[in-house]
Amino acid sequence: MSAVPASTTAGRSAPQPEGPLQLRAVIEWLARDGVISPTEAQRTIARCAQAESRQHPLVRLANVAMTRESDGKPLDLEALTQWLAGRAGLAYLRVDPLKVDVGKVADTMSAAYAERHKVLPVQVTPAEVVVATAEPFLTDWIAEVERQSRRSVRRVVANPTDIQRYTAEFFALAKSVRAAQKAGSGNSAASFEQLVELGKNNKQLDANDQSVVQVVDWLWQYAFDQRASDIHLEPRREQGVIRFRIDGVLHPAYQMPLGVMSAMVARIKLLGRMDVVEKRRPLDGRIKTRNQRGDEVEMRLSTLPTAFGEKMVMRIFDPDTAVKDLDALGFPPQDAQRWEQLVTRPHGIVLVTGPTGSGKTTTLYSTLKRVATEEVNVSTVEDPIEMIEPSFNQTQVQPQLDFGFTEGLRALMRQDPDVIMVGEIRDLDTAEMAVQAALTGHLVFSTLHTNDAPSATTRLMELGVPAYLINATLLGVLAQRLVRTLCPLCKQPDESVTREQLGEVVAPWKITGHVSAYKPVGCVDCRMTGFRGRMGLYELLTVSESFKGLLNKAPSIDALRRQGMADGMRPLRLAGVLRVAEGLTTLDEVLSATPPLD
Repeated sequence: MSAVPASTTAGRSAPQPEGPLQLRAVIEWLARDGVISPTEAQRTIARCAQAESRQHPLVRLANVAMTRESDGKPLDLEALTQWLAGRAGLAYLRVDPLKVDVGKVADTMSAAYAERHKVLPVQVTPAEVVVATAEPFLTDWIAEVERQSRRSVRRVVANPTDIQRYTAEFFALAKSVRAAQKAGSGNSAASFEQLVELGKNNKQLDANDQSVVQVVDWLWQYAFDQRASDIHLEPRREQGVIRFRIDGVLHPAYQMPLGVMSAMVARIKLLGRMDVVEKRRPLDGRIKTRNQRGDEVEMRLSTLPTAFGEKMVMRIFDPDTAVKDLDALGFPPQDAQRWEQLVTRPHGIVLVTGPTGSGKTTTLYSTLKRVATEEVNVSTVEDPIEMIEPSFNQTQVQPQLDFGFTEGLRALMRQDPDVIMVGEIRDLDTAEMAVQAALTGHLVFSTLHTNDAPSATTRLMELGVPAYLINATLLGVLAQRLVRTLCPLCKQPDESVTREQLGEVVAPWKITGHVSAYKPVGCVDCRMTGFRGRMGLYELLTVSESFKGLLNKAPSIDALRRQGMADGMRPLRLAGVLRVAEGLTTLDEVLSATPPLD
């Protein structure tokens, strides 16, 4: 939890007031410190005098939408909170729930005490407890907290809305976890080291226990609020750990007693129509729920037996991010036009390649959504179905029933399809069925795991597909990666990155035009990482007649790559460097995500 140091203001040298904030006094301080003009102060006092309110003075003033005298910009709640922190001589803090140990917070004081004094503990160390407040001149509670916690109190100023919200959430969560732990006290987790202890204690946490239900509900809403793409429930030796993947990076979110985590997993498996009793083998399931805005959100569930119990990963598919247009995906105009030409062809094979988590599913679903008109029958065979899409006919493979990709494709061929999507080409049988479908007049989409686009052709040959069949059916290959994008609120120009330096990275290509590189800084909105969100980098190979001429029994990958570039393909690293020149990401991000140019 990082706090912003207090800024120097004119009011700090004056004697500090005591007691709760008064609206009129706050307005006068703002004018005295030069934040707002005297005219704006009088106007605001007149407007606020018209109606009484129990809202915190900063919240009322934020709703009034005062303008800053220096630049005319509106003063929002965060700006007012930062100003108040500076005037009180305290650090300003934007509460990040991922960095708060809720269990320790709840041990510091009761929920009633926190609500009465409008304070929120946000960090507890052996020496001190950091307490957020929106009333910096109320100090009568400090001595009591120091005596009870046996730690010194360090105050920070946070906005009153966050304090009110997280006080309710943190203490409710801690209460539910304690209740769940109490209900299953003595429960021994089924871990690798404790298998011999099973049966000695029959008291198990009920997956439908109300406290467990509340913790699971909190977990999902918490993950949605934090823009998480995955939720990890991981049993460890002493306790369970919850982690969220945000913008491709895992963040610790909470620590749970093992018995509570086991009950949470059981609850989620129950909702996902999975076998709650089966813990010895991996299971898959899915759940559809709603976020706080009321939008439907799908989650794909996966469990795995580990040494200390059953681990669960939930992949979140938000409809707002799962299906996008090409501009939102990050396609540059040149590649977007070439991709449109490929996916509107009547028949052939289009492949999307890249490692796990590189955005292949999002690209395929977004593309299929565009071609799935009322006149077109789009059918998919997936393992598993990533997200339910009403405009597709989706089928999931079931290996236990001897129904794999090959069998699924063979069945689809009798379903009068126009466009077919095969989740992945893993073996020769699937590849041959995909080729057969393309030869009989269908447009086939699928994925492969290769480092770049040209390697997809050699990968098909390694599986056993003859070169002449690849030439006859393959239309194009899209290789892609995901890189984090710079936070637009805090990024700063990076003068150390020059056109010459970028040119050296992608030689023999040349970088022309203006280079406006930026570097990450970190602010409260991006959790001090300097990055917010991700974007795609694309390498699009179209199979031309010249390219087909190079596909023989033993093709040279270098020759294929050179021909692909001659046909308009831009390597992944070049695509990334161009994004660096536009100020959207960093060179380090691109170098770590893309293969080098030979």
